[in-house]
Amino acid sequence: MPDWVHHVVWWQVYPLGFLDAPTTAEPQVAHRLPRLTNWLDYLIELGASGLALGPVFASTSHGYDTFDYFRIDPRLGDDADFDALVAAAHDRGIKVMLDGVFNHVGRAFPQFQQALTGPDDPAGRWFRLFWREGGDEPDYEHFEGHRDLVTLNHDAPEVVDFVVEVMCHWLQRGADGWRLDAAYAIPAQFWARVLPGVRERFPDAYIVGEMIHGDYPEYVEQSGLDSVTEYELWKAIWSSLNDRNFYELDWTLGRHNEFLERFVPLTFLGNHDVTRIASKLHEAEHYAHALVLLLTLGGTPSVYAGDEQGFHGVKEDRPGGDDEGRPAFPSGPGDLATLGREWFRLHQELIGLRRRHSWLERARTQVEYLSNEQLVYRSAGEGGALQVALNLGDDAVVLPVQGTVLAGEAESVDGGMSVRAHGWVVCE
Repeated sequence: MPDWVHHVVWWQVYPLGFLDAPTTAEPQVAHRLPRLTNWLDYLIELGASGLALGPVFASTSHGYDTFDYFRIDPRLGDDADFDALVAAAHDRGIKVMLDGVFNHVGRAFPQFQQALTGPDDPAGRWFRLFWREGGDEPDYEHFEGHRDLVTLNHDAPEVVDFVVEVMCHWLQRGADGWRLDAAYAIPAQFWARVLPGVRERFPDAYIVGEMIHGDYPEYVEQSGLDSVTEYELWKAIWSSLNDRNFYELDWTLGRHNEFLERFVPLTFLGNHDVTRIASKLHEAEHYAHALVLLLTLGGTPSVYAGDEQGFHGVKEDRPGGDDEGRPAFPSGPGDLATLGREWFRLHQELIGLRRRHSWLERARTQVEYLSNEQLVYRSAGEGGALQVALNLGDDAVVLPVQGTVLAGEAESVDGGMSVRAHGWVVCE
């Protein structure tokens, strides 16, 4: 993994929503992307150091039905807008990660349109098509029931070469890494064929795959990826907090330690594909607990834009069901409502703590006290150790944690510290 990743904290943006772009493709270029430059100083003020962009390439609707991988979506701008954004980010020391949708393409993708002309057309090798006598067009593999998302044939050399070309093109233009969408649906062997050609030219690129389920360590090792997203930890955090039952999280922390022996997961509380953490949690007081966990456990943390302001948004299983979690933002941070300042300051405090203790990236976690509503753990790595105590209960409780208080509130007493109801503390 590139050295710079050891210190990065990502701020993830879904550009089409963030910049209030139309929901369907438009031919005219609208220069919305420069508005993101207005948010780069906000990103730094938050304490983050990386900008993780959702889809920015030409697509028909939501960005994941790409039809031109070498063109910035006209709804966002053009190449010059992209170049300017990357330059402004790099001037501030901010890394930029792009979203690569290489499991599937949109129906408007030129090779797919060419493949529809007949079963003998060579473009058909790009896909898995099933021609039937008398049919107007073939059946074809598609992504999770969405016929507008045409699955690529990852066994085809043409597809391997194409993905290498796309990834290198945008790394050459200044991107620092790639998030690989729906990696869990792509054979690991595909990336084992793609990535050597990318790393030969760009050895410092960070490449992380979206893994919702599957054997994370095996996929990383077989594919050659640097990392994958850790949905297991995401689920265990909100589920344990909602149930007031830390035993699920305790089990997952054991798994988390095992992952860290083999790779450093990308950790998160929210992203553009899930219900926002503020809406997911049943009790608002426990938002802080979730953030403490994210920023004191091993991993590479990512904050979804708006979560640091306490935004709400529920994902629904229907067309347009992601929209509430992908809202438009104002032209600059000065236009944000003041309601989220408390959450922003808490993010600043805890991200600052993490950046001062950069060894946390590879820290292992040892649970020292466990009950349904209370948890004490020690995160330790090369360079130091922190003790964290979380109390979900309705009453203050004395927990076995000692040291200098770095964040949170607690009162020293015999046997440890008294942590208030729904309270937490981080000690060194």
